[in-house]
This record gives sequence, structure tokens and C-alpha cells, in this order.
Amino acid sequence: MNKADFYYINNLKKILQENNIDENPRPKYKDGVTAHSYFTTQVFEEYNINEGEFPITTLRNTAIKIGIKEILWIYQDQNSSLESAHNRGINWWDEWNIGDNTIGQRYGATIKKWNLLDNLLENLKNDPFSRRHIINMLQEEDLKETKGLYPCAYETLWSVRRINGIMYLDLTLNQRSNDYIMAGYINKIQYVALQMMVAKELGYKPGKFCHFIQNLHIYDRHIEAAHEILAREPLDINPLLTLDTDKSFYNIQLEDFKISNIEGIKKLNSNLEIAI
Repeated sequence: MNKADFYYINNLKKILQENNIDENPRPKYKDGVTAHSYFTTQVFEEYNINEGEFPITTLRNTAIKIGIKEILWIYQDQNSSLESAHNRGINWWDEWNIGDNTIGQRYGATIKKWNLLDNLLENLKNDPFSRRHIINMLQEEDLKETKGLYPCAYETLWSVRRINGIMYLDLTLNQRSNDYIMAGYINKIQYVALQMMVAKELGYKPGKFCHFIQNLHIYDRHIEAAHEILAREPLDINPLLTLDTDKSFYNIQLEDFKISNIEGIKKLNSNLEIAI
């Protein structure tokens, strides 16, 4: 099995075996019923992208293309407009509309307000070996400015290594909360896509991708799906994501990415309800 399958199986088993259930949770399902979750804490995964290790599981399909579209919305469009998201083909944020057709002063709007992406690119180019390359979207001023969901994938930390004359760009994604069945592997691969975009802009190569999750959970209505995943056999394939373009960061589009070696990966049969 590939590394993503290994992590998926072990983490699902850990969550189910530990049997930790939250108390007084915020989320609800569309029918108004409280969405309880089973969880574990402080989970870490590591992938060597430059060695062909990608966080793409073969145990179920991953909405890779939609995930990349979301990254383009956040880091290129840099707004929180649901109309802008819809123009990218993203509809899963609609339930978090704060009433003005936005998700509030969050995500892309925070990137824009504090010029976080452009500052990152400039600093990675001019001072690559600094230990201060950080984008953090949990800006207290923004959180107080409007209603809205606190960013889940809230922080990225970036490092550069030179090996045999080649500059490698490493990325760590920190996440406060992760809905493992609905979004777990979407979040991972979409941030690998972002890593590739930044590396391409700077003339570096993608290196390691690491993911730290403080609260990794399965909602109570997703338990059937978890057991379905665990009943499957991993496929003997190694899915890949590549970015083949000379475009600058803000001009890269979905079609510049290529997903390969995913033949035979099946969708889940279980019905999945989103917790809002």
C-alpha cells in the first residue's frame, strides 16, 4: 500500500478504537440534529513529494480538482465571496454564508488584507533559508470583524533546503480541526498543489509535505463510511499529481495540473452528510 493508505487505515482504526466522543459540539446536520464526532488528537503525516509520495489514497476517490479550485479561490482570487467561489465551480461553502453572500473576513479575504501570499513569495525568494516563512489565517482582528467559521487549515510553514545544488521547498500544513471522511485527503492534496505553485514561481522543486492536525475526527453519521473504507483492500498503484507549466503563480489554472495513476479508485457507497 502507499503511504496515504497506510495513514488512512491506521488513523481510522485509532479514532474508532479510542472511542473519544465530543461534548456540546457546535456543528449540526441539515436536519438540525447535533453532529457529534469521534476523534483523536495531535496527528502527524509526512510525505516526500520529490520521491513520489503523494497524499492520495487508493481506498476511496478524492475530489482533487475541486480541492485545487478552492486553493485558486483562496490564494489567487483572495476574497471570501461565494459568487467568486461559484465562478470557480465551488459550492460546498454555501452553508457558511454569513448573510451577505460571503463567508466573512476569512481565508482569501485575510490573505488579501494582510498581503500574506505576496510577502511569502518575496521572502522565500530573497531570504530562502529564513525560519520565518509563515502564513497564518487566524488573525484575531479578522475573527472579530465578522461572523464566520474559523479557518480549519489555518497555517502553513515553509522551509527551503539546498541539496546537490537543487533548492527544495518544504511545506507543513497546520490544521486545528479536520473532518477525515469528508475533507481529510482533499485538504492534503490541495495544499500539495499550492506547494507546487509556489515552488514553480520561485524556480524551486517541491520537497517534503507534512500535515499536523490537532483534532482529527469522524462524525457519527460517517461511521458506516469509515467501516466501508477499512473493509477495502488498497490498490497497488501510486497516484501522482504533477504541474507542468511555465506560468507565474497567479496565472496557473486547474488544467495545468495532471492527475495520474488513479485508475480503479472507487467512490464510497455510503451516504455522506455534511456537518455545518
